[in-house]
Amino acid sequence: MTQPLSTIGYEGKTVEEMLDSLEQAGVALLIDVRAIAASRRPGFSKNALAAAVRERGIDYLHLRALGTPKPGREAARKGRIAEMHAIYAKQLETPEAELALVQAREAASERHSALLCFEADPAHCHRTIVARRLAEGGAFEVRDL
Repeated sequence: MTQPLSTIGYEGKTVEEMLDSLEQAGVALLIDVRAIAASRRPGFSKNALAAAVRERGIDYLHLRALGTPKPGREAARKGRIAEMHAIYAKQLETPEAELALVQAREAASERHSALLCFEADPAHCHRTIVARRLAEGGAFEVRDL
């Protein structure tokens, strides 16, 4: 049997809306895959977000090494998604990212987890690349929330 693995982007959502989505999906662990877990949007910076999800009974794990490097984020903001994907592919080859993938796989195999980033459209976000990588071998069934 495969374990569910969700992805979620908070673009255009309030913290409450995102938390409701996580709760309704049965997510037990939120894995933050942002390089910089800060946000101009209230409630989405690391400490505030971690506290908010814990209030809902959801654990929080930030894996910075799975975030997109600055040049990749800049490419994504300019709509150059293929360039962002190429930059991110190089990021995943770093020892830090490889270790973070192992950590994410282990954590997600124990309970329903969701990968978090900003981008609303999973096709334009690196979290989909992470989810695909984790799902290799059929261990996870990926769902976009």
